[in-house]
Amino acid sequence: MENNRYREEEKELVQETTEVVEEQPTEEVQKTRKKNNKYKERIKELEEELLVVKNEMLKDRAELENFKRRTNEERIKDRIYANQSVFTELVDIIDIFDKAVSVKVEDEKLKNYLLGFSMINTQIQQIMENNGVKKIDALNKPFNSLYHEAIETVEVEGVEPNTVVEVLREGYMFKDRIIRPSMVKVSK
Repeated sequence: MENNRYREEEKELVQETTEVVEEQPTEEVQKTRKKNNKYKERIKELEEELLVVKNEMLKDRAELENFKRRTNEERIKDRIYANQSVFTELVDIIDIFDKAVSVKVEDEKLKNYLLGFSMINTQIQQIMENNGVKKIDALNKPFNSLYHEAIETVEVEGVEPNTVVEVLREGYMFKDRIIRPSMVKVSK
């Protein structure tokens, strides 16, 4: 009970003091109010600055995360396609090998040499296929400018227009990228 009485007296005293101060503000009270107002304004300014800095920090963090993600994706692509330049150069050699081993000869010694070269050619093609290099299947397929390079259009009876009728040079893909398009003749 006594605590309640003291609290009530304290409230009354604070109220009386506030009333006196509000009724007749002294110079000191006015100075204090001005300082308080300046401090409040400064606090608002600092809060606004803090908000701006927080937003900039969040933007910078998001940019950094995006940069890390892009860099990681590029690194993964670089690893996936690291051998592409080697296979691009080997494609021409494979073509030469294919032509060499497909030559028809009568001499038995040459047939044996060609048999050896044919085995080597098969192994090289198998290695390339195991590493993601594949020939583009073009013959008798609809012409597609992404995979085929049309050299000539010819009229062929019984064949639908825009169909590959002859492959002049094989095309190759490395995984999902085109190393070299097929050079083809297309029906009219």
